[in-house]
Amino acid sequence: MAKKIPAIKTSRSAEKKLEQMSPFEIKNTLINLASHHTNKTTHATLNAGRGNPNWIATTPREALFTLGQFGMEECRHAMNYKQGLAGIPRQEGIAKRFHVFLRKNKEKPGINLLKELYSYGLKTHQFNPDAFVHELAEGVIGDQYPVPDRMLKFPEAIVQDYLTQEMCDNRPPKGKYDLFATEGGTAAMCYIFDSLMQNFLIKRGDKVALFVPIFTPYIEIPELDRFNFKVIHINATGKNVEGMHNWEYPDEELDKLKDPEIKIAYLVNPSNPPSVALSPRERKKIIDIIKKDHPNLMFITDDVYGTFVKGFRSLMAEIPHNTLGVYSFSKYFGCTGWRLGVIALHENNIYDRMIKELPEVKKKALFKRYHSIHLHPDKLKFIDRMVADSRMVALNHTAGLSLPQQIQMMLFASFALFDKENAYKQLTCDIIHNRLTLLFEGMGFKLNPNPNRAGYYAELDIMLWAEKNHGKEFAAFLKKNFEPVDVVFRLAELESIVLLNGGGFDGPEWSIRVSLANLDENSYTEIAKGIKEIVSEYVEAWKNK
Repeated sequence: MAKKIPAIKTSRSAEKKLEQMSPFEIKNTLINLASHHTNKTTHATLNAGRGNPNWIATTPREALFTLGQFGMEECRHAMNYKQGLAGIPRQEGIAKRFHVFLRKNKEKPGINLLKELYSYGLKTHQFNPDAFVHELAEGVIGDQYPVPDRMLKFPEAIVQDYLTQEMCDNRPPKGKYDLFATEGGTAAMCYIFDSLMQNFLIKRGDKVALFVPIFTPYIEIPELDRFNFKVIHINATGKNVEGMHNWEYPDEELDKLKDPEIKIAYLVNPSNPPSVALSPRERKKIIDIIKKDHPNLMFITDDVYGTFVKGFRSLMAEIPHNTLGVYSFSKYFGCTGWRLGVIALHENNIYDRMIKELPEVKKKALFKRYHSIHLHPDKLKFIDRMVADSRMVALNHTAGLSLPQQIQMMLFASFALFDKENAYKQLTCDIIHNRLTLLFEGMGFKLNPNPNRAGYYAELDIMLWAEKNHGKEFAAFLKKNFEPVDVVFRLAELESIVLLNGGGFDGPEWSIRVSLANLDENSYTEIAKGIKEIVSEYVEAWKNK
């Protein structure tokens, strides 16, 4: 190996072993390396490994805290002891008392959002005033089990409006979606995988399609022994006229979905880590395949980053009968710790139909599985089966997301619904796009305009850059002398920068993922500088080999 490149503690053999792990597990090793280097220098560790944003939505949280005060007033209105015990909210006359609370507390933070929400519920949905306010009060206090267990009545209506606006570009299909409030998008993924298996819609060893690069759990779950799926990769190999990745799926890749043996397709849209939404061409191609070639293809689309693309339209809007939509509130509102997610399934869907068409022996097995919770188990919707399965059926009566979580979810949704100027959305998009611009400018890259770019992450292909700028001989030198993860280890050990290896997302082996959400703007200039420094050391070593 060339003498001029700085040595690092992590050996090539160690890199090979670590490369087999999830990027999120490697991250812990990288953080330790970066922290050790920081302790010896004046560098501050820059961790752009995870996608937790460094902003929060303030108004919906303020509204929750103010609503909590009303909830406590209602509890004390019912019963109040100096020993610290109160009653539970009473429904009769509660709307009038809420009016009084709103009038007396007009200067409190978040009060205007509560006023708008109350007015919206009554005018747009004709909610019963007492029933609506009672659910708000009980919800924020959290004194009851979730009823309905799938999702509370009033939050479901408001969140459905939010999904119509943000996931359907205000052009929803006919009919409505049934929603299941879950403990974040990760719980939604687990529930979906489990119920598909439990209801014989997919079985161990079946063929599934995976749009890659993709969030690593979607790669790892199918490999578990319980599933052992045969995975067909739909690769985002598209490039622009300059030969750089645009992360689109070429027609020949999408044509793989025509295979009738593929039972289900998994998509993150906009993608993670490329952070690019499906283009109109790609959406049309998928729709045509569903309609003409594969009408029973089940689709799962995880659309957590959709709010960062103007005019975003999910497949749950385009092919609603085939699609299970997953949405998490975590990134947009800065609330990963709240664990707020939702599964959306259109009321008319192929999942319910295919269950009805199962062989009699499987129908009997499902009748036995669900008979304790439904008089007519054969009529139980797939989405309600997911709720039951999430609590091993026997605990269905205690299923459901906690009430305070559902109220906070409703407040996040209503905050976006009432922001008619899209001021919050524009600000979040500007923040990440400014950071992305600084990263690319710092590296000397040209950032081409792309209306489908979310920009929440950047995936940088070091090998493609190496070959384009220094030729195939240099690229061959890198492959021969270094492991693909060497870049992220050098960044951690030598520059105190933590990034994730793109190969762990089934992206190009020599790519690296940078989160644009969790660091201040000037950090991305420093990250660009660190990447350039590491790459220049590779080049110097090659020239002096």
